[in-house]
Amino acid sequence: MPVVILCGGLGTRLREETEYRPKPLVPIGQHPILWHIMKTYACFGFTDFILALGYRGEMIKDFFLNYEALVSDFTLELGSQSITPLNGSHAEADWRITFVDTGQSTQTGGRLKRLEPMLRDRPRFLLTYGDGVSDVDLGALIRFQQKSGCAAALTGVRPVARFGELLVNGERVVKFVEKPAMEAGWVNGGYFVMTPKVFGYIDGDATILEREPLERMAADGELAVYKHEGYWQCMDTYRDMVLLNEQWAAGKAPWKRWPDRRSRRATDKEFRPKLAS
Repeated sequence: MPVVILCGGLGTRLREETEYRPKPLVPIGQHPILWHIMKTYACFGFTDFILALGYRGEMIKDFFLNYEALVSDFTLELGSQSITPLNGSHAEADWRITFVDTGQSTQTGGRLKRLEPMLRDRPRFLLTYGDGVSDVDLGALIRFQQKSGCAAALTGVRPVARFGELLVNGERVVKFVEKPAMEAGWVNGGYFVMTPKVFGYIDGDATILEREPLERMAADGELAVYKHEGYWQCMDTYRDMVLLNEQWAAGKAPWKRWPDRRSRRATDKEFRPKLAS
């Protein structure tokens, strides 16, 4: 089952970082957020990735073309330009990554539509954005979509509010909750499971996936929501980037399912659920 990751947006609300690199390459710790997203999928056994590129897409290509050198200690033979890693093969050796330039100004739906020739014969595929991490159970999400029979299922999340919530009585605060989860309802957290039926809802490059296509699917009863009560965090602003890096540095990154590179006693296979056929 292929994993489509939308990596082409401008990331204008994170201009401090995206002015000189695409948002999926903004780091959490020593690796870009895109790597963290891909590691999450790999922990469930999904290692066939299709990256829909746009803004500064060549930088994403360069990152993976030079990945071995970037993540390893190695010996380089200048004459042959051969590289021998000193710390063994990396855990991502089985990743298969397809890079597709989907246009500089193409909208989210249009980027997906451009991939239709690669996906139309698949029973289903996974889709997410290149700027959000979560501890969502992907196996349960897929089983949920299969059971629903809908053209697509999205992950609904309740993000944490940016500010503390006050319950007041007159001029007195009677209750204070520091950054509670939103109570007003669910929002789209990405992490979709889709079938090729969704392509019939997308017109072309100018189509924004989150508007008419999802609205029409919802009206037709073809959009299911998998309610995820666990962790989810996007990297939409500089503040988000700082928060994610603080969680990673403190060893409290809820989305991290994989073992540290130094310890091989645990393997990714421990986190791979059995999926329905």
